Amino acid sequence: MTLTAAERMKIPRQNMREQPPAERVKNFKEVPFGYTEDEAVEEAKRCIACKAPQCMTGCPVEIDIPKFIQQIANRDFERAIETVKKTNLLPAVCGRVCPQETQCEIKCILGKKHKPVAIGNLERFIADYERNKLGAKIPQIASKSGRRVAVVGAGPAGLTVAGDLAKMGHSVTVFEALHRLGGVLMYGIPEFRLPKEILEFEAKFLEKLGVEFKVNAVIGMQYSLDELFEQGFEAIFLGTGAGLPYFMNIPGENFNGVYSANEYLTRSNLMGAYEFPKSDTPIAQSKNVAVVGGGNVAMDAARTAKRLGAENVYIIYRRSEQEMPARLAEVHHAKEEGIIFNILMNPTRFIGDKNGWLTKVECIKMELGEPDNSGRRRPVPVKGSEFMIDIDCAVIAIGNGPNPLVPRTTPDLETNKWGNIIANPETQKTSKKGVFAGGDIVLGAATVILAMGEGRRAAKAIDDYLKTGNW
Repeated sequence: MTLTAAERMKIPRQNMREQPPAERVKNFKEVPFGYTEDEAVEEAKRCIACKAPQCMTGCPVEIDIPKFIQQIANRDFERAIETVKKTNLLPAVCGRVCPQETQCEIKCILGKKHKPVAIGNLERFIADYERNKLGAKIPQIASKSGRRVAVVGAGPAGLTVAGDLAKMGHSVTVFEALHRLGGVLMYGIPEFRLPKEILEFEAKFLEKLGVEFKVNAVIGMQYSLDELFEQGFEAIFLGTGAGLPYFMNIPGENFNGVYSANEYLTRSNLMGAYEFPKSDTPIAQSKNVAVVGGGNVAMDAARTAKRLGAENVYIIYRRSEQEMPARLAEVHHAKEEGIIFNILMNPTRFIGDKNGWLTKVECIKMELGEPDNSGRRRPVPVKGSEFMIDIDCAVIAIGNGPNPLVPRTTPDLETNKWGNIIANPETQKTSKKGVFAGGDIVLGAATVILAMGEGRRAAKAIDDYLKTGNW
């Protein structure tokens, strides 16, 4: 039976069932359980099939959103995942970590009067359905071109460009500095948000497309870009990310117990510190943890600290909650799990004991002034409002800079004043012939899906370059 638009609008948005907060803070299992088939179909039926859909304009990889949602509504799950994977080879990742509320879902016409269609949840469902029920189906691959491409970095940009080029028939080798694939997806996002087995499934799918992976391969040390060209690679894509942590440059940041978010999350996520002593990488047990920052990384660090046994975990953020850049779902989950939000506050110094261990953080209260270059109101210190919080661990999550290794060893690769590689926004071409770049190394610390969008553009431009030789 075909539903009218009015009938579709009456269907309530389907919420995903989740682990109760009291249970999930004691484990690293994924928080939401995902949709059942019936729940997914019911949610898909909410799509009103508008004549001029806007949702696709908010998707950096241009998924045909109306088509795959209609296929789910018709229970044609196999074709739905085929539709998604035409432009997105990492749907299980994107369905879990992309900020849909500020991209595709904010464009949903239904959302003007009702809650928007849960596009991200449906993408996650169809990807999980493929993994659990269908197995990865290899798409049609072009005949072998005989052309070789090197991809530096196995993060979201690198994996995307590798998969797209492999489908085009090119021979692709991905060089990854760490011992596992995924980049920030692997070392930055906790297990309870993105299970490693899901990431590995999608990476193995790329292997089935013919992509070769070399781990523990640090380009810029083992090989320069010129040496990769000498080895026979005809084009290189740089997706080396933004892995250089920023600190606040305030007194006391050298005390034991003060971590960058990169170190804290890498120890836990990539090296399994949450399983110590089963794994051999520990994190010092802490009772009172302060996480400085208001983005997704800050929420990940705070929620990780809670699961590692901290009694009190504080988010310290210098603006109001309205300006907080973290996904709404992450803030909601953090609050449910008992994370304490200290809003409009900023650390001024860390204090430690005679043995060099952190014991306190001094903060100052802030108030919002006029908007700054980001469009958010500038935080201004309130004189004389300093106060102390007892802590034994601090995690600094205020952003990251570009990985400097490849630019430092490639003099003819142009960068901006922050160290980001300069690339053409339409083709991802850099100043060095045959070298393309995308993701956080170009954008600064951005979202997974924006990095993937740059990977897709780069793949098209690389294919054109290999075919024509035009630069």
